[in-house]
Amino acid sequence: MNNIRDPFSLRNKPALQLLRQSPRDISSEVQNTVLPVVETITEAVDSMSFSVPKNLPSFTASQRQLEDKVWSATFGKPKDLPLYKDKPYYSRTSAQERRRSRGRKRFGGVIAAVVLGAWWFGLFDSLLGSSIPQSKSATNTDTWEGRRERVKEVFVESWAAYERDAWGFDEYHPISKGGRQMLPKGLGWIIVDSIDTLMIMNLTTQLSNAREWVEHSLSYDQDNEVNTFETTIRMLGGLLSAHYLQEVLELVPKDKKDGDMYLDKATDLANRLLGAYDSPSGVPFASVNLETRVGKESHADGGSSSTAEATSLQLEMKYLSKLTGEALFWEKAEKVMQVIDNNGAQDGLVPIFVNPTSGSFWGTEIRLGSRGDSYYEYLIKQYLQTAKGEPVYEAMYNDAMAGMKKHLITKSHPSHLTFVGELPSGIGGSGISPKMDHLVCFVPGMLALGATHGKTLETARKAAGGTEWGTRQEEDLHLAREIMHTCYEMYNVTATKLSPEIAWFNMEHDPKHTEIDYTRDIIIKPRDAHNLQRPETVESLFVMWRITGDEIYREWGWKIFEAFVNHTKVESGGYTSLDSVIDHHAPKRDNMESFWLAETLKYLYLLFSPDDLLPLDKVVFNTEAHPLPVFEMGTRFKTGWNRLPRDLNGNIIPDERIKKEQRKSGTKI
Repeated sequence: MNNIRDPFSLRNKPALQLLRQSPRDISSEVQNTVLPVVETITEAVDSMSFSVPKNLPSFTASQRQLEDKVWSATFGKPKDLPLYKDKPYYSRTSAQERRRSRGRKRFGGVIAAVVLGAWWFGLFDSLLGSSIPQSKSATNTDTWEGRRERVKEVFVESWAAYERDAWGFDEYHPISKGGRQMLPKGLGWIIVDSIDTLMIMNLTTQLSNAREWVEHSLSYDQDNEVNTFETTIRMLGGLLSAHYLQEVLELVPKDKKDGDMYLDKATDLANRLLGAYDSPSGVPFASVNLETRVGKESHADGGSSSTAEATSLQLEMKYLSKLTGEALFWEKAEKVMQVIDNNGAQDGLVPIFVNPTSGSFWGTEIRLGSRGDSYYEYLIKQYLQTAKGEPVYEAMYNDAMAGMKKHLITKSHPSHLTFVGELPSGIGGSGISPKMDHLVCFVPGMLALGATHGKTLETARKAAGGTEWGTRQEEDLHLAREIMHTCYEMYNVTATKLSPEIAWFNMEHDPKHTEIDYTRDIIIKPRDAHNLQRPETVESLFVMWRITGDEIYREWGWKIFEAFVNHTKVESGGYTSLDSVIDHHAPKRDNMESFWLAETLKYLYLLFSPDDLLPLDKVVFNTEAHPLPVFEMGTRFKTGWNRLPRDLNGNIIPDERIKKEQRKSGTKI
């Protein structure tokens, strides 16, 4: 099929076939295809009446104003850019006009030849295409650098569609081309969540627009409730990461005008969130009012907070304390960890709800998926964030991983895929459920990070004469590889090559089927078949690649990326969630998640980037993929609590005062 850049399909024809064409055939093709173009160009040149291309930037847009300022600063006086100027008008005599007409026609022929050459080599793509970059690309994806650029192109395409249809809105619906605010004035949900991705990808134009919006339009002075956890990891984490990348790491130039803008916004937000921690136990309420700064318990689950949500605020609050010198943020966040640990969870595995009034667990269900996941993630990351200055979190992490191996790790049939199950009734209850959320696919990256502390595998094995490497680290890395394979197969077994939100695993051994067949191991129920553009698998692929250097993780990541492009792209611009991954023709959901930009594409970009871009032994990523630095605690900060003493089985040993009270009441010790 012919296209605008190859009208004769020459690139698809072998040389001998071209030679066999008769001169008459070639002449006919030229007359039918090229001559109308030449005539059109000649007429345009002859009239010299240029119309403004439809995709020109607005001359009053913020980006145009920014470019004007740069141009003015460069040349010392106010000037517009020397592009897209209005053509001056001159009065001419008839003789002059005739001479100019002949010259224009000759000039038109030359221009036509130049234009056709440029057209052939695709130099007009940016002008002839729509204002939204197209997903088809001439980028060479045979190299990792090319693949990284392809990810960047998709991000730019996604961002451009959002800018066009829903700029400033918290939600984006690319099919209906609209947006929705979560609060009356908005929260900057997509913009703030994506700023550090813009910095990492060096998208300076888009970053300038985003920064201007944050500075002048973002306000948290709103009489509305927000989710404590989501606002912390996305908004507070995004602002702190932007400050770090710009002002500390200098990944992009420092802001000479107001270098603390992001930090000031973050501090204002954190002060408003502090009210969530004013519960009787110190465990934060599920929600908080931004204006009144009053916490609000959950409307469900007996008023309990999600354990993962309550214990995944610490990286952000501690870094803010480090930046501002205000210990209150640190103290409020670490108090939560003390309350949780004092519950004495068996084998380090915590139930998924905790009551903010009593500080006790609510219910017995245990899982590393929703409502449980990032509790475990933040244990090892808190230890690493303070340059291993808080060993209490490493101890809690090691306990939890031992418990996970003991109670949650199992294998499917017939292919023996390793997966992380759930305990709906807790340890000693009704047994393990063969259900695994896609959310659980953060586990391989967590295990690898816990084993090497962000160093490469080779370096970690040699570190400190081997004192930091042993059997446990080898086991954890082996388990990480196995679960990583399972997570990839959750994509690979579907029609779209995209993972469902939830997978179930076959636990029944059938002697008739003993050969490897992953489609028999993984069961996808229709109600679980949707895909929300989640990042956990590509997050772990990124970490596994950085630590092991095994290129299989890059290859898997590329296949997943291609599947996203093939099945979630909206033709008019943007990408969206899917209703089902098991049906090629399943309807799209008309929602582009903020973490598509903040996490999924960011991790894919880093997967294909050089290893010295945000090295894992220098930064920790919060659970929304916002990079924060590893730092020394210094003399100002310290761990403000100690674990209660435990016996050889990990059970808390009651102190003498508690023992006496138990004896008086007849309670069994």
